[in-house]
Amino acid sequence: MLPNIPFNKPFIAGRELEYIAEAVENGHIAADGKFTRQCSAFLEERFGFEKVLMTPSCTAALELAAMLCELGPGDEVIMPSFTFVSTANAVVRTGATPCFVDIREDTLNLNEQLIEAAISQRTKAIMPVHYAGVSCEMDEINRIAAKHGLYVIEDAAQALNSTYQGKALGGLGHFAGFSFHETKNFVCGEGGALCVNDAKFIERAEILRDKGTNRKQFFRGEVDKYTWVDVGSSYVPSELACAFLFGQFEFLEKISERRQEIYREYMRRLEPLEKEGLLKLPRIPDHCGSNSHLFYILLPARAARDELLNYLRTESIHAVFHYIPLHSSPMGRKLGRSDERLNVTDGISGRLLRLPFFFDLDQLQQTRIVNAIATFLR
Repeated sequence: MLPNIPFNKPFIAGRELEYIAEAVENGHIAADGKFTRQCSAFLEERFGFEKVLMTPSCTAALELAAMLCELGPGDEVIMPSFTFVSTANAVVRTGATPCFVDIREDTLNLNEQLIEAAISQRTKAIMPVHYAGVSCEMDEINRIAAKHGLYVIEDAAQALNSTYQGKALGGLGHFAGFSFHETKNFVCGEGGALCVNDAKFIERAEILRDKGTNRKQFFRGEVDKYTWVDVGSSYVPSELACAFLFGQFEFLEKISERRQEIYREYMRRLEPLEKEGLLKLPRIPDHCGSNSHLFYILLPARAARDELLNYLRTESIHAVFHYIPLHSSPMGRKLGRSDERLNVTDGISGRLLRLPFFFDLDQLQQTRIVNAIATFLR
């Protein structure tokens, strides 16, 4: 039997385990210790973000952003349906309504040309999702948002170390959320970060994140005691997670280069199949710098995708499909809104297949994957 090729495999790049031990020895493994502060500082200094607050997940970061926008019943937020459920959950938890808009056929990102038609008197924010680490058209999205007085919340879960027009994703909206889940480029099991790019929101963001208290101000000596001052929750990560994550950040370039190698190898090996019309490969606009988060192929039809998925499983290769469009899900139909048929979303969802992609994926494994795809399609 062939050895299994998993879809994803967590990895250690450098001193992650050493830093976890150090955190334990320091006697501080709860929130906001040395490594949590170092992770925040690294992101702020490396990418020029105004303020970064580490969180337990990107889901938590997006929930905080929704709270900072003061979303509530009657408000609407424009977003793609082709995204993970956390994008919509952050909105519906406040009582607001996700307004689903179709995606582009090239990048699979929110189609910026359809946004204005979806804006109503109730629209309060736009949530672009940078799918696969490739940027949405942020200049146009920000222009529309400014014209209509809307917040922009970047769902940058997949996009750390990606750029748009040379600028880091996560720093282009009012807020952004990153993920450090084990399937992302830089990992700590479960983890995330909230970028606050407008200074006037920083103080309240700190309060909401820390159970609605002004504890951060107390620790900085700005108040003589801390107390409950707002409606918040516990959106702070474990120091152990941040210790592991900081070990990954130290090797950001090494990790990024390795992922680019894997991406380029997939492209090189699969291009002949695209030229034969058997599949389609990803497209990255010239003005977008990708972090090579994932690699997908598009099959001609859902049946071909499903049959290839099953064939790869028989070859001990674990590929996956996603997403089930949110607008067609039970909760999406109940709680969301979409004024038009989302034809591109529906079509892409049925044809897309994600291939194994992780730091330790070697050329022999990639050869097996590509050969299995070619054998099936030909």
